[in-house]
Amino acid sequence: MAKIKLGKWEVDENELLREIEEATRRGEEAMKTEIRASSARYDQKANRLVLELKNGATFIAPCDLIQGLRGAAPELIAKVKLGPRGATLHWSKLDVDFTVGGLLEGRFGTKKWMERLPELLAENKPSARHQTRTRTSPTAKTSSTNGRKRIRQVA
Repeated sequence: MAKIKLGKWEVDENELLREIEEATRRGEEAMKTEIRASSARYDQKANRLVLELKNGATFIAPCDLIQGLRGAAPELIAKVKLGPRGATLHWSKLDVDFTVGGLLEGRFGTKKWMERLPELLAENKPSARHQTRTRTSPTAKTSSTNGRKRIRQVA
């Protein structure tokens, strides 16, 4: 049988045809089972990635969770591209790639990134003394206006 040269390798023609058939079969199977998106967009106001899935569901993730997007310029995050099958996402200027299925499973980066994520998110939380709390006033249990308790803001 004839050998075919592929770069630095030589492959038997029958073996090459068998591998092509196997790859096609795996691809067709993946098309039936893999999670795919029909669109991807960046919600700049909320700093979130929004994926519309082919099954009609919507997946939303804060960009601060996603390795490579955290701290990136909004105009670069907005340039998200969906792969041809809808199974992958790519940001060329950021050199960031994710699978849709991986994001839906909660994999927002490498193992090291995922271990550091709680620490990174804690850095963004306002300190307790700067948070605004709402609490019921002492007289709220006995006084009401149109059946509603009065609430006052406490800084």
